[in-house]
Amino acid sequence: MILIGQYDSPFVRRVGIAATLYGVAFENRPWSTFGEGEAIAAYNPTRRVPALVLDDGAVVVESAYALDWLDDRRRAAGGEALIPASGVERREILYRTALATGLSDKIVALFYEKALHEVRSEVWLARCRAQIAASLKALETLRVEAKTDWLMGDALTHADVALGCAVRHAQESSPDEIDWSEWPALTAHGERCEALAAFRAVYKPFTGPADS
Repeated sequence: MILIGQYDSPFVRRVGIAATLYGVAFENRPWSTFGEGEAIAAYNPTRRVPALVLDDGAVVVESAYALDWLDDRRRAAGGEALIPASGVERREILYRTALATGLSDKIVALFYEKALHEVRSEVWLARCRAQIAASLKALETLRVEAKTDWLMGDALTHADVALGCAVRHAQESSPDEIDWSEWPALTAHGERCEALAAFRAVYKPFTGPADS
């Protein structure tokens, strides 16, 4: 199996971390959507990452769908996935995951606007910053209310992985945008995630435009 995309993308990274936690062997091809767009297009015509190339040559695109495939594979092998197959707990995990990935989406959008446009849209920047602030507030509240090691209790879920990846990406890609002293619970969550072997194994320092 091949995971296409760089680990400095929170979307690619969360797929790689889940696969690592599940014990799934894969090759990472750290292609950039800027530098290796043509190579990515052979697997995903939108030239977005992650793209997960399965052993039979089939391709699963977008992080949510790649994780869904990995979860099904995990359950089929008799293992426990990072999210239940159904029920209220699944809904709550998906909600928290969506908030975390939404935060990453807006961090990426903000970075692109600042890095790639000589004439910036102040309206767009203000909108992104407002969405980031609201997401941080909601996630901080959920993290404080959890009062457990992880967002949904004592077991790691996709929501925790997504939030850990989002925090690290935001800290490294936009250090001037967020005062992390205002978000101590999120900072602590990120540190707890980064202490895990899977997070340490699937990591690349942010050095340029985030891929998504």
